[in-house]
Amino acid sequence: MRQVTTHSPEETKAFAAELAAHATPGQIICLDGDLGAGKTVFAQGFAEGLGVPGYVNSPTFTILQVYEGGRLPLYHFDVYRIGDPEEMDEIGWEEYFFGEGVCLIEWSQLIEELIPETAVHVTIEKSREVFDDRLITVE
Repeated sequence: MRQVTTHSPEETKAFAAELAAHATPGQIICLDGDLGAGKTVFAQGFAEGLGVPGYVNSPTFTILQVYEGGRLPLYHFDVYRIGDPEEMDEIGWEEYFFGEGVCLIEWSQLIEELIPETAVHVTIEKSREVFDDRLITVE
């Protein structure tokens, strides 16, 4: 387990980019935290670390956004709107989970029965004292 406290969105992005530098094909990273915790900021930094061109935003309404052009493809899921894990079948989740890219899954606890044991879990918590501070735990 590794924990780090970041003090700005830029530091959160830099930490995520550092993790992305070590990402491997087929890796699954579960990204959890409350609304507004910084999951999308983390995803943006992760994409930058992979060298993904363009702007990255949360695919809340599309569930999945595929980014190519970086060192590895990035499969960015936001499963906040998934009511039943079986809904993931409609987007062919297995093709991405076991593909050549890296999966970054926001709100992964909502589909935990689909998540392989080898997944990396990242939890982002907002500080109660300092607005921009985040405690990021990687397991």
